[in-house]
Amino acid sequence: MCPVDLRTELAGILLRNPILTCSGTYGFGEEYAAYCPVEALGGITLKGITPLPRLGNPVPRLAETPAGLLNAVGLENPGLEEFLKSYLPKVRELPTAVIANISGFSLEDYTQMARALQRDSGLAALEINISCPNVKHGGMHFGTDPQSAQEVITAVKAETDLPIIAKLSPNVTDIVGMARAVQLGGADAVSLINTLLGMSIDLDRQRPILANTFGGLSGPAIRPVAVRMVWQVFQAVDLPIIGMGGITTWQDAVEFLLAGATAVSIGTGNFVNPQAPLEILQGIQDYCDKHGLASVAELTGLAHKSL
Repeated sequence: MCPVDLRTELAGILLRNPILTCSGTYGFGEEYAAYCPVEALGGITLKGITPLPRLGNPVPRLAETPAGLLNAVGLENPGLEEFLKSYLPKVRELPTAVIANISGFSLEDYTQMARALQRDSGLAALEINISCPNVKHGGMHFGTDPQSAQEVITAVKAETDLPIIAKLSPNVTDIVGMARAVQLGGADAVSLINTLLGMSIDLDRQRPILANTFGGLSGPAIRPVAVRMVWQVFQAVDLPIIGMGGITTWQDAVEFLLAGATAVSIGTGNFVNPQAPLEILQGIQDYCDKHGLASVAELTGLAHKSL
């Protein structure tokens, strides 16, 4: 039997396989080198950057929950200038596709970073985190208002020649409306999903565990929500989808692919098992082999065809 073709095309990028890592869980690629060779992955998504350096939120800013993790790190990062000077020269040499993740609090923040990150940077794509407050519109989130989401994607698209991946927030009533908005804005792909808003209370101290009170919930607890959103967006929008949210096993990853994802991204699972991406990749390959699929691409949306 011929080996399964794991090559994956995503927004014009040819990946060696469909396994990516989520922003904020894989640093800038060096942190996991001893556990998971980067050349074995389809690509990595770097820790998110903002125009200026950020120290992030006060501690405590992590809290475990049943089947999940709450985080309120607050976009701690070295800032655009330091990224360009100290990090980009290293990550552009990594033997895999490298996706930069950018966040901002205004359109100007996003466009400033987009102008600085072009194809000649060695990056494969930009992932746009639109879950940040729009400070010029009373704190309204770019990621929860379709018009604001479209505006930021349109603005970024005009400033860079890199493919644009819109990372969508699940904290909305209509994920399909958000996906359609970023498609109109010119997005080349979408990432589904970012974290769900949650909180946890310390019973002894009788106060919130996180200093920020609220945090983003990730991990297996959110997987059914993420799979549902991938399913809905696949049916409504003609864009490749990076599925994420609670993927820790190959079974989880295959579920996302069957629901409509073109690629999958491992986040909190990296904290639990640094070799999870490798194990998941092998599991996907074995699954395709077992079911007589010549290419991993045949899995994308396959569950829809049986309806």
